[in-house]
Parts: sequence; structure tokens; C-alpha cells
Amino acid sequence: MKRAKHKERVLEILRERQGPMTAYEILGELRAVNPKAAPPTVYRALKSLTDSGCVHRIESLNAFLLCQGAGHEGPPVMSICSDCGRVDESAPEGLLQELSGLAAKTGFTPKRHVVEVHGLCSDCDERSSPA
Repeated sequence: MKRAKHKERVLEILRERQGPMTAYEILGELRAVNPKAAPPTVYRALKSLTDSGCVHRIESLNAFLLCQGAGHEGPPVMSICSDCGRVDESAPEGLLQELSGLAAKTGFTPKRHVVEVHGLCSDCDERSSPA
């Protein structure tokens, strides 16, 4: 299987899952089609897909998620439910400038922004709230 085919298959796997997956979970799915697939195959495909913005790496979960938005200029905010594992992506306008400005006040020069918020999604929050 060629590299372009691997990238297409990784995208397809993430689309089918509709949620975050680790590289090894993706590898397991890829091996269903190509039993000889190895970790470097998945990591190369994921690097290319994250570099192009098609896929996001969720640092705190060490997982990957298909981009849910299109054309956002700054880092997405990943809202991660600690109960059900649902991840929602949003891209507020001006966030990149705001974060960079906050960092600059202390003399820090940011190179990369990662914004992840852990909590409960609305469904899990409703279930955990007393009636």
C-alpha cells in the first residue's frame, strides 16, 4: 500500500470512528486491510495529516481526531468530556492573538498553541446533576 493510500485509509478510519483514536488503535484498524502495516506507517500518515490540518493531535489523550471545522486560522479549542470521552472542537476568532499576547506579557515567545479543556459534555453534565 502506497503512502497516499495509507493517508486515505487513516482518514477513513478516523471518519468512521467519529472520535479520538490512538495511533495503535488506528494501526489495529489498518492491519485489517494490510496485516503487515507497522507503527511508522501510521505515524507518517498522521504527521502528514496533522501538518495539513486534516487531523488534530489531542495531547492530553495522546490521540488523534479528524478536524471538525474547516479553514480556522488558529488553534482549535478541544473540549474533552472526562466521562464519555466525547471531544468537541471550536475555533474562536482571535484566540491565537489573545494567547500570544498573554504569553508576550511575560517575555515568552510561543511557537505552538495547544488548548484543551477537560470537563463534562452537556449530556454527561445533565446525567450527573440531581433532578
